[in-house]
Amino acid sequence: MEDGKPVWAPHPTDGFQLGAIVDIGADTLTIEPLNQKGKTFLAPISQVFPAEDDVCKYVDDNCSLMYLNEATLLNNVRVRYNKDLIYTYVANILIAVNPYYDIPKLYGPDSIKSYQGKSLGTLPPHVYAIADKAYRDMKVLRMSQSIIVSGESGAGKTENTKFVLRYLTTTYGSGQDIDERIVEANPLLEAFGNAKTVRNNNSSRFGKFVEIHFNEKDAVVGGFVSHYLLEKSRICMQSKDERNYHIFYRLCAGASDDLKKKLHLDSPDSFRYLNRGCTRYFANKDSDKQIMQNRKSLEHIKLGALKDPLLDDQSDFNRMCVAMKKIGLNDTEKLDLFRVVSGVLHLGNIDFEETGSSSGGCVLKNQSGQTLQYCAYLLGLDQDDLRVSLTTRVMLTTAGGAKGTVIKVPLKVEQANNARDALAKAVYSRLFDHVVKRVNQCFPFETSSNFIGVLDIAGFEYFEHNSFEQFCINYCNEKLQQFFNERILKEEQELYQKEGLGVNEVHYVDNQDCIDLVEAKLVGVLDILDEENRLPQPSDQHFTLAVHSKHKDHFRLTVPRKSKLAIHRNLRDDEGFIIRHFAGAVCYGTTRFVEKNNDALHMSLESLVCESKDKFVRELFENSTTTKDSKLKAGKLSFISVGNKFKTQLNLLLEKLRSTGSSFIRCVKPNLKMVSHQFEGALILSQLQCSGMVSVLDLMQGGFPSRAPFHELYNMYKQYMPDKLTRLNPRLFCKALFKALGLNDNDFKFGLTRVFFRPGKFAEFDQIMKSDPDHLAELLKKVNTWLLCSLWKKVQWCSLSVIKLRNKMSYRALACIKIQKTVRMWLCKKKHKPRIDGMIKVRNLKKHMERFNEVVNGLKERKQEMAKQVQDLAASIDALLAKIKNTEVMTRKEIDTEYQGLVKRSEQLLSSMQKKKQEEEETERLKKIEEEMEKERKRREKEDQRRKQEEEERRLKAEMELKRKEEEEGRKKREDEEKVIQAELEIQLALEREEQVQRTTILEQERRDRELAMRIAQSEAELITEEGQMDASLRSDESFSGLLPISSSSARAMGPQVLATKAAAGEKKYDLSKWKYAELRDVINTSCDIELLAACREEFHRRLKVYHAWKSKNKRRNDDGSDQRAPKSVTDYAEQNPAPPMMAQHQEVAMNRQQRYFRIPFIRPADQYKDPQNKKKGWWYAHFDGPWIARQMELHPDKRPIVLVAGKDDMEMCELSLEETGLTRKRGAEILPRQFEEIWERCDGIQYLKKAIENKQARPTHATAMLQNLLK
Repeated sequence: MEDGKPVWAPHPTDGFQLGAIVDIGADTLTIEPLNQKGKTFLAPISQVFPAEDDVCKYVDDNCSLMYLNEATLLNNVRVRYNKDLIYTYVANILIAVNPYYDIPKLYGPDSIKSYQGKSLGTLPPHVYAIADKAYRDMKVLRMSQSIIVSGESGAGKTENTKFVLRYLTTTYGSGQDIDERIVEANPLLEAFGNAKTVRNNNSSRFGKFVEIHFNEKDAVVGGFVSHYLLEKSRICMQSKDERNYHIFYRLCAGASDDLKKKLHLDSPDSFRYLNRGCTRYFANKDSDKQIMQNRKSLEHIKLGALKDPLLDDQSDFNRMCVAMKKIGLNDTEKLDLFRVVSGVLHLGNIDFEETGSSSGGCVLKNQSGQTLQYCAYLLGLDQDDLRVSLTTRVMLTTAGGAKGTVIKVPLKVEQANNARDALAKAVYSRLFDHVVKRVNQCFPFETSSNFIGVLDIAGFEYFEHNSFEQFCINYCNEKLQQFFNERILKEEQELYQKEGLGVNEVHYVDNQDCIDLVEAKLVGVLDILDEENRLPQPSDQHFTLAVHSKHKDHFRLTVPRKSKLAIHRNLRDDEGFIIRHFAGAVCYGTTRFVEKNNDALHMSLESLVCESKDKFVRELFENSTTTKDSKLKAGKLSFISVGNKFKTQLNLLLEKLRSTGSSFIRCVKPNLKMVSHQFEGALILSQLQCSGMVSVLDLMQGGFPSRAPFHELYNMYKQYMPDKLTRLNPRLFCKALFKALGLNDNDFKFGLTRVFFRPGKFAEFDQIMKSDPDHLAELLKKVNTWLLCSLWKKVQWCSLSVIKLRNKMSYRALACIKIQKTVRMWLCKKKHKPRIDGMIKVRNLKKHMERFNEVVNGLKERKQEMAKQVQDLAASIDALLAKIKNTEVMTRKEIDTEYQGLVKRSEQLLSSMQKKKQEEEETERLKKIEEEMEKERKRREKEDQRRKQEEEERRLKAEMELKRKEEEEGRKKREDEEKVIQAELEIQLALEREEQVQRTTILEQERRDRELAMRIAQSEAELITEEGQMDASLRSDESFSGLLPISSSSARAMGPQVLATKAAAGEKKYDLSKWKYAELRDVINTSCDIELLAACREEFHRRLKVYHAWKSKNKRRNDDGSDQRAPKSVTDYAEQNPAPPMMAQHQEVAMNRQQRYFRIPFIRPADQYKDPQNKKKGWWYAHFDGPWIARQMELHPDKRPIVLVAGKDDMEMCELSLEETGLTRKRGAEILPRQFEEIWERCDGIQYLKKAIENKQARPTHATAMLQNLLK
C-alpha cells in the first residue's frame, strides 16, 4: 500500500507513531509500526494521516508543510521543542510550548530590537512577533487590538503575557517611567493573585485583561487592568500539595525583623490558613540559607525548599517592594497592605468551642485570646466587638416599633467558623480590588486613540475535586473557545463565502449548548443557583437536584455515578454533577456552591469592618454597596450573586474583544511533571485538538488568513498618485500593484471587496501595507511601469487577435467549401456506387475476351462456331455495360444477376473450348484462367465480407444507440418514480444525518472525557472500564458507519416504498466487515459462489473507495492530480450523482456480467491550464466486466500508454461501479469490443495481461478467460 510510504497512526502515549499501511479494513487500516516490524494493529481510517518524506524536517509555520493534518502538526511541534524552538506558527496563530527552564537570549534586549517592525514570518516564530503584529495592525487599521493568551494551567500564559507587555512598553513606549510602571505592576499582581497548584507553581488564580493605551502618535500613554473572579476559597483552604497566595509566604520569608515583630508573624505552619496545604518556601540554595530557621515550617526543614527557576519567596518579596516603590506606593501604603494580609492570617487562627449552656452558641477558646488581640489590632477593630460579631449574628425584626427590634442570635461552632472564613475572604478580596485599583492609578491617561489588550485568564481546570471556582473558570473558557471558533472559523468561512472564494467548508464542534446550560435564563445553572440563594433556607442538595431535574435529558449534563473516575462515583446525585465541556467531562462537587455564590457578609460583620478605626480598612469597604443594601433590607442577609456578576463581566469582556482585532497565542503544557525536555505527545495532541488548532489546519489548507479591502489600499496610495493613476478604480489599482510587485497568482486571490493572501505570505502583505511615503512612491513607479507594459501588451494582443480572427474566417470559409465538396461527393458516391462497382466487374470480364479469341484462334475444329459464340458473349457484355451506363437507377442485385449470367455463359464457353484445345496447351491456359477466376472470386468474397461487416457494425452501433436511448428513457422513468420516494427519503435522511452528527459528537466527547479522566487518574486502576459502564446513550453505535436504526414512530412516518428501499439496502447475507483486504481479493480470484463473489466484489470496491477518499482528503498541498485514476468528468459525476443502493448480487444478475467498452477524452489536471489548446488531450479506455472495471488504458500524446488490469493494478484503476461512473449516459462513449481490442493489442496489453496471469496477479475476468483459451 502506498509503496510502503510512512503514515502517522494513533499511539496512546506519543499521540502518533510512524507506520506503514498493510491492509484495508471495513472502516479501519491495518498498520505495521516502523519500529516494530511484524507487529500490526488496527487504526480508524479517520485517524491515520500521511507523513512527510522527511519526518525530522521542521518549519516555522506549520502551513508550509506538504501535508496539513494534526499528526504533522504534532511532529513539527515535537521536533522544534527538542531543538529548544518553543514557538510555532499555524498561519497567524502562535503555539507556545512551555520549556520549564530559561532559554538563553530568547527574550533579551537584542531579541526585542530584532523583531521591531518585522513582518510575521520574516523571523523565527516568537511572542514578540505577535505583539509587533498587533501594534502594526492597530497603527495601519486604526483599530484597537486584543491578544488572547489561552491554555491549560501551567502552560505558560502568565509568562507570555509579561513578555508581550514588556515588548510593547520597551519598543513603543514614550520614554517616561509610565512604561516601566506597566511592567512592574505584574510582580505585585502576581504576589496577591497567584499561587502554587498541583499543575502550576505560579498559577494565576484570577483573570486579567491588561490594556496598554496609545495616543494619536501611537506611543504608550497609560494602561488599565481589569480583573475577574479571584479564587477566594483558596484563602481559607488548600489541597495537600498546593499553597495559598504567594504574598503570605513572601511576607513570612522576606519581612524584616522589625516588620515581622510589628505584624506578629511566624512560620507558615503556625497559621491555619497556610498549614493545611504545602508550607514550604520557594528558594534556591543561596536564598534558602538566608531564611532564618524559625521562619521555616517543619515540612520545609524536613523536605527542603520548593524549586522553580522563576520563583524565590525571599527574593520575590524584595523585588515586590521595589516594584511597589516604582509604581508609586509609599512606605505607609506598603505597611497598610502587609498589615491587612497579616490580619487575615491571624483571623484564621481564631478557634471556637461550644458554650455548654442551654442557650447554645459558642465562645472563643482561651488560647485564641492573643490571636484575637493581634487580629483586632492589625485590622483596626475593637477586640470585644470582633469577638461578639464572630459568635453572634444580629437580626432586625419589624416588631417593637418603627425602627424594629435588634436581636442577637448566637452561632454554633460551625457557623462561627464560616463567619470567620467569610470575613477573611471579604477582607482579602477587597484588598485585592484595592491593589488592582492602585495599580491602575499608577499609569493614568487622559486621552487614548487605541489600545492593545492582553487577556490572561485561568485555563481550563480539572481536578479530582472541582468546586464553584473551577465551574466559573471552565464556563469562561467555554465562552473564549466559542469566541475563537467564531473569529477564526465561523466568521472566516462566512467571509470566504460572501467574497466568493470557494473555500471548502470546515466543520467544528459548536459548544453553544454547553454555554446555554450554564447561562440560559431561568433554566441555566447560574440562574438556578441564584434562585436557590434567595430561598429562606438554601441548600446545596436542593440546588443540585433542581439542576438535574431541569436538565434531565441534556447531553452535556449527567450524574456523578457515570464518571470514568472511581473517586467521583462515590458522590450521590444530590452532591454533584458532570458537565461535558469542549475539552472533556468535569465532575463538580456542589458542596458550598450556595455559600460561594453569595458575596455578601452578615450585617454584624459588615458593620464591624465599616466602622474600623483604621482608615485603610474602612476605605476598603466604603465603596461596597453591601452596607446600603443591608440597611435597606429589614434584617435579611443581602444577596450579591458572584456567578451573575462574573457572567456580566465576562459578557462585557467578550463585547470588548469582538470590537477589536484579535491575535491568538495558544500555550501548551508539554508534560504533567512540569520538567524540561519531556514531551508527552498524547497530552499535547489533546490540548491542540481542544484549542481548535486541528480545525484551523483544515481551514488553512484552502484559506487566506491575511486580507485588505481594495479601497483602503487605494486610499493609502492615493495622495502619492499622479493624475492618470487616480482614474483607476481601487480593484484595478490593486491588481496593477500586485503585478508590479511580481506576486505569484497562487499566493493571493481577489474577492468582491478585498484581496486575500495565502498562509506564509505575510512578508509580501506587509510590504504592501507599509505606509512610509518613500516606499509608497517607489511602488507607484513600479505600478506605472507595469501599466505601460500591460497597455502595450494589450495592443499587441488586440492586433494578434484581429489577425487571428481574419485567418480564422478564411479558414472557416475554406472549411465550409471543403465540407460541401465532401458531402456532395459522398452523396454522389452513395447514389452511383453499385453501378460503378458493376461496371468495374463487367469490364474486368471483358478483358478476358481477348484471351478467349486467342484460344479460338488456336482451335483447329469448329473455329467459326466458337468465334461466333465469343462474339455473342462480347456483345452481351457490351450491352450490359451500355445498360449500366445509361440506366440512372439500377440496383446492385440487378447488376449482379446479369453479371452472374454472363459469367456462367463464359464459363460454359470456356469448358466447351477446353475440349477442343489440344490437351497440353489447353490445360495450361485453362489453369491460368482458372487461377485468375479464383482470384477474382476470392476478391469478390472479401469485398462482400467487408461490406457485410460494415453493415453489421452499423447495425450494432444503431442497436447500441437505441439501447442507450432505451436505458436513458428507463432511467428517466425511474428517476420520476424515485423523486416521489426521494422527497420522503430526504426528510428521513436529514433526520438520520442529524442523529449521526450527534452520535459522532458524543463519540468525540467520550474520547475527550476519557483522555481528561486519564490525566486526573493517578493510575489506570482508578479509571472505570469502558464496557458495561458506559452511558447507554454512548453505547448505541452499532450503525456508526451505515444508516441509523429506524424507530417505530419514524417508520410509520415513511411510505412503503421508502421502507422497501431501506430494507433492500439494509439486508446483507454476508458480514464481510472483519475480512482482510487480501482475503476479499483471494475469494474474488477463487470462489465459485456467485452471491459470495458479488458481495466480496462490492465490499472490495467499497474499501477501495474509502481508501481513495482518505488519500484525496490527505493529499499534498501542491498535488497536481498525477495519480488520478479516472477522468475528472467521471469522478465529478460520481460525487454529484451517487448511485442508489443496490445489492451486489442483484446488480450482477441484472447485468448478467455484460462486457461493455468505453472511450472518453481527458486531460490531466496538471496540464489543464498549461495546455489551453488541448494538445495534451489523451484518451481513457475502460472495459467493464459486469458492474466493475476489468481493464483500463490511458493514451497520452507525450508518453507511453498506461495499461492496467484488475487484480494487479487495483490501486491505480477506477474504483467506481459502471452505474456510478455515468458512462452509459454519455453519448458516443461506448465503443465496440473490436475497437477496444485493437488498441489493447497495439499497446502491448496482451503481453501485460499474460504476464499478470503467469504471476497469478490478475483477477479472473472475461478478458483473462479469453486469453487463456487463446493460449491453449
